[in-house]
Amino acid sequence: MGFIKSLEEIAKGAQQNAEFYDAEMLTIYFETKQEVVERLLPPPLKPTQLPIGGAFIANYPKTNFGVTYQESALFLQAEFNGEEGAYCLAMPVTDDTALILGREVFGYPKKIANIKLDRDGNEMSGWTERRGVRFLEARAELTGKFNDPATQQMLIERMASNPDMVIFNFKYFPSPTRDGFDYNPRLIREVVEFRPNSMEMGEAELVFQPSEHDPWNDVEIVRVLGAVYTIGNNTMLPGSVVAEADQIEFAPYAFMKVDELE
Repeated sequence: MGFIKSLEEIAKGAQQNAEFYDAEMLTIYFETKQEVVERLLPPPLKPTQLPIGGAFIANYPKTNFGVTYQESALFLQAEFNGEEGAYCLAMPVTDDTALILGREVFGYPKKIANIKLDRDGNEMSGWTERRGVRFLEARAELTGKFNDPATQQMLIERMASNPDMVIFNFKYFPSPTRDGFDYNPRLIREVVEFRPNSMEMGEAELVFQPSEHDPWNDVEIVRVLGAVYTIGNNTMLPGSVVAEADQIEFAPYAFMKVDELE
């Protein structure tokens, strides 16, 4: 393969979904404040009834696009046109191919970081760090019970009816003139299919440390609800453009994929 691909190669790649095999994921759910969600969601996304967020740390030992890597992410529950989904605020990864595919195709706000996820018996621990700051620290004890039993029951019922996840991202590129965007920012809707082979639940701790370049602590954690640890196969389905954002309205939100300039 050189710098130029044939039409046959392009067509073959376009027909492939992104597949993750034996993906290991620790997801921690938490409650934040409604005013936090309202401040961080770009229009036309709207808050849901409950101000719920989620953070995960994952190991991907095998994919169909040729890379293995670690990933973490921060989400807020959001609604668009009556459908609930997860809006991605940040998604650090350890591989540049994973970064490029996620950012340029789906609009995921990815950055390169150091990420770790470990298990010792029923104890899980993980962290994410960039530029010398460990801004995400997570722990879980897989007791089978959430910190909040009501949330656990609600999650079990939801996953039994539909384990897939609707994700919202904004796809945009700054103009080379530095005074706007190449096009109106596009709201992307995408679905990830989850097929867990094993699932364990437990109590969790979650800490967002202050960081100049990765301000996860802007999302205040009111209380941690619980943790889910899964191993299984995931599929990223093709996304679609479901709306466009006004360039002026979206401008304050357009700095999630880059570090602050000195």
